[in-house]
Amino acid sequence: MYDIKDISLAPSGRDKIQWAKVNAPLLRGLEEEFSREKPLEGIRIALSIHLEAKTAYLCLVLAAGGAQVFAAGSNPLTTQDDVAAALAENGINVFSKYGCSGEEYQQYLRMVLENKPNIIVDDGGDLVNLIHNEYPELIGNIIGGCEETTTGIIRLVSMERGGKLKFPMVTVNNARCKYLFDNRYGTGQSVFDGINRTTNLIIAGKNVVVAGYGWCGKGTAMRAKGLGGHVIVTEVDPVKAMEAVMDGFEVMPMLEAAKLGDLFITVTGCTDVITKEAFEVMKNGALLCNAGHFNVEVDVAGLKEIAVEKKQQRNKNIMGYRLANGKWLYLLAEGRLVNLAAGDGHPVEIMDMSFAIQALSVKYLVENRNEKFDKKVIPVPDEIDNEVARRKLKYWGRSIDTLTEKQEKYLNSYNL
Repeated sequence: MYDIKDISLAPSGRDKIQWAKVNAPLLRGLEEEFSREKPLEGIRIALSIHLEAKTAYLCLVLAAGGAQVFAAGSNPLTTQDDVAAALAENGINVFSKYGCSGEEYQQYLRMVLENKPNIIVDDGGDLVNLIHNEYPELIGNIIGGCEETTTGIIRLVSMERGGKLKFPMVTVNNARCKYLFDNRYGTGQSVFDGINRTTNLIIAGKNVVVAGYGWCGKGTAMRAKGLGGHVIVTEVDPVKAMEAVMDGFEVMPMLEAAKLGDLFITVTGCTDVITKEAFEVMKNGALLCNAGHFNVEVDVAGLKEIAVEKKQQRNKNIMGYRLANGKWLYLLAEGRLVNLAAGDGHPVEIMDMSFAIQALSVKYLVENRNEKFDKKVIPVPDEIDNEVARRKLKYWGRSIDTLTEKQEKYLNSYNL
């Protein structure tokens, strides 16, 4: 089953997936193991993901383990139609098209859920929320799921706190081999890849305002500095703000930063981070983009409301808005994820680790399906995190020390 733009696009998608596979040694190893052991035999997996080459390869690895895979896009502007076609050609049930409407997007999520999945792999929490709000009859059939984003985990924790989360969800985003590398190095590199290929403008010499100093914000600020930008951080968390200061960055409220910034990048996971009050004091030519999950961090509706003219600029991913004061502001990728909507997302080698954690976490849930988890939001087991790290080090040709029996006894002793 599939609902995609055009199955004839598959050859291009196959080439992209093959490139991802060549550069994803951890997933290649898991594909071999899953093909041999079939740990997911008879399991139906529903995914809401950014449908591009790396996530496509994850789908194929899960299918190699014996699962029936049903995939929908997690963002209307991040689906690559040729990749979706290649997945469909490989027997994956895929429902997504680039640039689909909001109504179509929701319908694709529903089409995935209508297949009564046992495992959920979510990117932002849309599937989990849809199940609880519209498809509660599916809950009894669900073993559990995985969530890959900071935004999605915020939603899950809120649901658990309110007693509303009805099945266990593994917080993949909180694994060390995820946030330390994917969120920091992956976001840092891919954000500027998306910005640079879209604008063809230099970063050096510009005031780069980074909203949010979590791991994604740290990576973005670090790369902006490395490219020669002068970095200003905005935060609501005093501890993170203090970190930014000690890392050598300016810290100030958004309304102050708005007067200085040449390029604005939001990475908070929250809404209304840059609003009309900030737009009205910005420089002529300021660039606005988002690297958080949803397109709510830059107040796009507010920008449209105060604009007196709207005009597409260099390409489809730059929309110019002229304000009543005569200044032009340029919004990239409609305020959606700039690294995916205007680029190819995180580098393959980074997502190899993240998706290895996803695949092993799915296997963990299936193998422990009769376990009574005390909490519904559960961490990635340390053994999975460490196994992914060991495999990566082995691929790099690196080795590390191991604790001696005496050292282990010392570390676990109360009488130091």
